[in-house]
Amino acid sequence: MIKRDLLLEIGTEEIPARFMTWITGELPVIARDGLSELRVRYGAVRVMGTPRRIVLYVKDLADRQDDFEELAKGPPRTQALDDGGGYTKAALGFAKSRGVEVQDLRFIEVKGVEYLHAVIKEEGRETKDLLPGFISGIIKKIVFSKNMYWADPTVRFARPIRWMTALWDSDVIPVVFGGVRSGATSRGHRFMGARSVLIESASRYEAAVEREFVIVDQERRKKMIRDGIADIEREIGAAADDDPDLLEENTQLVEYPVVFQGSFDESFLDIPEEVLIATMKKNQRYFPVRDAGGKLMARFIGVSNNKAKDMGVVRDGNERVLRARLYDAAFFWREDRSRSLESRIPELKKVLYQETLGSIYDKSGRTRELSAWLVKELGEDDIASAVDRAAVLSKADLVTGMVFEFPEVQGVMGREYALREGESPVVARAIYEQYLPRFAGDGLPKGREGAVIGVCDRVDSIIGIYKAGMPPTGSQDPYGLRRAARCINEILWGLEMDADLGRLFEKGASLLSVEAATMNSVREFYKQRLHNQLRERGYSHGTTSLAVGSMGLRPLQALRMLQAFEEASGEDWFGSLVVSAIRVGNILNKIPHDDLASVKLDEKGLQADAEKGLEFALSAQGPAVRSALGERDWKGVCQALSMLSPAISGFFDGVMVMDPDLSARNNRLALLLTCRELFDLIGDFSLIKQG
Repeated sequence: MIKRDLLLEIGTEEIPARFMTWITGELPVIARDGLSELRVRYGAVRVMGTPRRIVLYVKDLADRQDDFEELAKGPPRTQALDDGGGYTKAALGFAKSRGVEVQDLRFIEVKGVEYLHAVIKEEGRETKDLLPGFISGIIKKIVFSKNMYWADPTVRFARPIRWMTALWDSDVIPVVFGGVRSGATSRGHRFMGARSVLIESASRYEAAVEREFVIVDQERRKKMIRDGIADIEREIGAAADDDPDLLEENTQLVEYPVVFQGSFDESFLDIPEEVLIATMKKNQRYFPVRDAGGKLMARFIGVSNNKAKDMGVVRDGNERVLRARLYDAAFFWREDRSRSLESRIPELKKVLYQETLGSIYDKSGRTRELSAWLVKELGEDDIASAVDRAAVLSKADLVTGMVFEFPEVQGVMGREYALREGESPVVARAIYEQYLPRFAGDGLPKGREGAVIGVCDRVDSIIGIYKAGMPPTGSQDPYGLRRAARCINEILWGLEMDADLGRLFEKGASLLSVEAATMNSVREFYKQRLHNQLRERGYSHGTTSLAVGSMGLRPLQALRMLQAFEEASGEDWFGSLVVSAIRVGNILNKIPHDDLASVKLDEKGLQADAEKGLEFALSAQGPAVRSALGERDWKGVCQALSMLSPAISGFFDGVMVMDPDLSARNNRLALLLTCRELFDLIGDFSLIKQG
């Protein structure tokens, strides 16, 4: 079997960087699935790309597809043959539907019954005849989150397609898509390369476009950027911020990366660091630079897509653009400080949060009230004053010029302006920390003041958006409620805040006048998010279900309970206890409620050692379990249960609960009722088996 390499290059107008990152992961899957459907064997599949091209490279593609053979099952013998042994209409119809002659059918026994079968064979076709359809199908399956059409409204892609290179080794694969016909020519770099580049064969493609200043392999471009940054770091004795997302974005923005350094006036360092970084990263895609002590320097490292004869020209141009942006930032920094945060609060009335929920002013007022309530509920009166002041000022920076220009520095500017207005450092920090964590892996609030405000703000968001009738659905979560629930849990766990969210939800519902049915949905949504988050930490499904079912609206207690029970789950007594708890429930659930209501324990009537042993264990360990539960001492609960478990197992091994003797049966049922009452204080142990 002859093997050849396949090259497909889709040349386009500049595609956004985020699209390129996505397609390099998506296209290999599409290609492999397509080749498998065609029954064509292949070797390695690579997807490469730059802003102007998407490249699929498949090595060692077989020149023919595999032969196909299938055994198709038809009607049973009783329906396939008539009384005279001839084929019935059912058999003839089956043969016709499968495209075979009736005499080629055969009977094969399946589980004791003979069925008519057809052997369907299909000889493999030459791969070259399949490739045009395969390539067209691949392009049609590439569906970006946003697509354009440029001539034919029925043909859409991320950006208009300008050329296609499609080769099977050196043979052109004829494809037409969006009015563009494939060929053996590519294009070089927009500024430095040739407009037309002949590709002699698939294996020579990378070298050919590289001669025209196109590094098509994104991993090579990424390494060139890393190496260039490292060279500059050594030269100036500094370190660029390590930002994988920024590195990825720069990689996908250029075809031939050239790393350079620049600087700006040190007077701009008076502006808060976060603003300078936001300006450099967001607007210019520069890497900020720090000295050996970690202090931000008046320097930056950039990545150009043009290898100019004089890179000083490139540096000067970038410095001019950055200087203009920093002048804007300095202007906002100066102008914003001409007014206090408190004076800006009334302006929040003009900033809509959500149509049915009012303005940001309304929302911040609810958050303030919830925060005061939660502080009291937690018994942390010492932070009440700081929490209230921070809550009052919490959203005021949203109407400053700086945050309007750089939304990502909300909270940062509130902190900086508050400090310069004489607010206490605790209040200023809380204004900033209310937004933490901002993303997965971000730091948590260090102070409880900001944590309280952050939790309450997110609780108000969850309840409010549910009231507005816009809960998360599938992949749609426009108000980020899933992330809000996750952040609440991370904060409560990280700062060990034992908040009762059930009561906090009730308080939030009263402020928004939310109906009971809606709040039931809120609670179920939250518990599901908590369950998922705990499972992500590696805890088993069953034990997690028990903890969430028992303590689902007290996240800290749910985590602590889960940790203790998960540790205990590896011990023999725990498994026996779960089995016993389920057995207790099964027995009692079969008995009418009225019959159980009349059951009383007669200690003098206990005769068997197993009965006496269980009664003694319940008398000794029952109070211990209740005491540990009251103190939320989950290890203590487990210790008491470990002492109780052998007695329950011994009880089931030693006696028959449903004894013919009524007195004995009632005593045993009474013991089981006591067991169930104790188990119910903890949770539904059957959830562990279900998981």
